[in-house]
Amino acid sequence: MELSARQAQLKRVIAAHWEPVYNFAYRMTLDADRARDVVEETFLRTYLGQERMPGKDQVVAWLLRICNHVLEQSLPRSPEVSFDMLDDTLRSEATRTDVVRSLTDPERDFMLWELKQGCMTAVVNCLSPGERAAFTLANILRIEDEQAAQTLGITKSAYKVRLSRAQKKITDYLAPRCEHVDPLNPCRCPARVGVALRKGFIRSTGEVQLRSKVEPFGRYGSGLGNEDAPLRDVQVIYRSLPQPEPAEGLPDSILDKLTSGAWDELLEQKQQENGS
Repeated sequence: MELSARQAQLKRVIAAHWEPVYNFAYRMTLDADRARDVVEETFLRTYLGQERMPGKDQVVAWLLRICNHVLEQSLPRSPEVSFDMLDDTLRSEATRTDVVRSLTDPERDFMLWELKQGCMTAVVNCLSPGERAAFTLANILRIEDEQAAQTLGITKSAYKVRLSRAQKKITDYLAPRCEHVDPLNPCRCPARVGVALRKGFIRSTGEVQLRSKVEPFGRYGSGLGNEDAPLRDVQVIYRSLPQPEPAEGLPDSILDKLTSGAWDELLEQKQQENGS
């Protein structure tokens, strides 16, 4: 394939599919900068192996599989966050509602929404990378079982076992604690906003937010037009979370590297190695 055609094809792929790749990378790393690095490496590997790119219906699954390979090589085998650490961050101090009471309605809804999203995302990051990937593909990206298994390079039955294990761990953690599962549970967002702000778990400026452009509604973030009530089911809670805010300038950064000639040099080197 001519370099111009190769670059043109990848530009189309980047424009169409960079967002789900970034979403997956962000959920797996919980860090915008690390997610950017993973996405850039994913599209570099895509460029180098472009001859193996499948048809349009399989491109997303193929990209996510490459992304997963990059993540497997960069993430530690054990979780960087534990359920005990999360408890110590948010639940080790006495509850306080004075912070929430001091806020206006829009500010209060925003902070409660931020805390819900931040906490739910942190819970997923208490899983091992393999379990986290299975849970993210199923409940956040909503990938079908067959494609999710292909993404992780395992059989469908092995994927279902991994997903079941991940969902059980998250449910076992949230079920006796979180008000979004049961409003009678002890861990309630209004009482935790103060400590979450003080410890930097969330920020009042919204810098660490995943919220979509649509203004959230109510205490539980059920969305406009929906009853403001606990969603209760763990899978439904996670499927209600929006995509993370797009990484500013990421597509342009990838395109700059693509057109700079640096990736072409790596491609030439790979072709020479394969031909020797």
